[in-house]
Amino acid sequence: MDDWLETCNTTCDVYVFGFQEVVPLRAANVFGCENKKITMQWNSIIREALNKKECKEKKGQNSSSSGDWNSFESEKSDSQKFRCIISKQMVGILISVWIRSDLLSFVRNPSVSCVGCGIMGCLGNKGSVSVRFRLHEKSFCFVCSHLASGGRGGDEKYRNSNAAEILSRTIFPRGPSLDLPRKILDHDRVVWLGDLNYRISLPESDTRLLVDKEEWNALLENDQLRTKLKDGQVFEGWQEGTIEFAPTYKYCPNSDSYYGNFGSRKGDKKRSPAWCDRIIWFGEGLKQQLYARGESKLSDHRPVKAIFSREMKISRKLKEFQSFFWSERFEQMTHSFDIHSADDFKCNARTSFQI
Repeated sequence: MDDWLETCNTTCDVYVFGFQEVVPLRAANVFGCENKKITMQWNSIIREALNKKECKEKKGQNSSSSGDWNSFESEKSDSQKFRCIISKQMVGILISVWIRSDLLSFVRNPSVSCVGCGIMGCLGNKGSVSVRFRLHEKSFCFVCSHLASGGRGGDEKYRNSNAAEILSRTIFPRGPSLDLPRKILDHDRVVWLGDLNYRISLPESDTRLLVDKEEWNALLENDQLRTKLKDGQVFEGWQEGTIEFAPTYKYCPNSDSYYGNFGSRKGDKKRSPAWCDRIIWFGEGLKQQLYARGESKLSDHRPVKAIFSREMKISRKLKEFQSFFWSERFEQMTHSFDIHSADDFKCNARTSFQI
């Protein structure tokens, strides 16, 4: 987790973690009660990685010559710790959202909605766990999903159906003032992440040959999700960043080799390489800074991550300026303020998200 987050080099304001198959998809797990121990274990690992003291000290030493602002940040180090604002598991799907402590007072109305699309069309071995909250008057929704598998021709229709079901059946509470969005697409900013399971519509031999040559563009021209993003049938208005990394699925256990590269046993399912693991977004104002994959061998998938930034205008009374300044990062502030005035003022504040 430390290597994956790179918290010593990159610190964001909000971290959203999405997992699939955190438990084996056996009948006992699908039909049984939620195993909260698994969620607690993952959140403990995340908490330790985000709040590593030695990492923060190293960062402070490296920036000690940058003037009074770094001294100011050092004094506020306690408020830079990360807290979990919402976490939810449905069978093997787990989402966990963490935010800097000094931004907690700006977060309101966190809630969750689960949709099962698996066995009998309703169980949680496939489906989504979605969370939403408001941050600085803007609503954010994050959808963590595990869609239908299958690499045969036509199997993508089951994934399309799952996605349509998730968009249709995900419903959030209106909130005390009855003014909060209820549906996924009603939110200001939406990010969809997880094992979307879309494959490459080419013969297996052609796919493997293009992967060996690292001809990503040729493969992406036949990528099922890219096709759906273009035709707008399921994901109308959604966007995805440029993919410049190798397919994330399917790897041999604890190996850098794709499954099937060295032959397979008779009766084994064929698993052509594919970009099953994706992050897409909906809504204006999100700017993607990074889209990459990791090299952890914990799974037969490789994890993916993205970093987004969002600039927002926020009004605050001048008497609240000090606490506001502690809570936001500014690239540049060019306005001068009359400290005797009681009027509101507006500043451009940037909030960064790592998915």
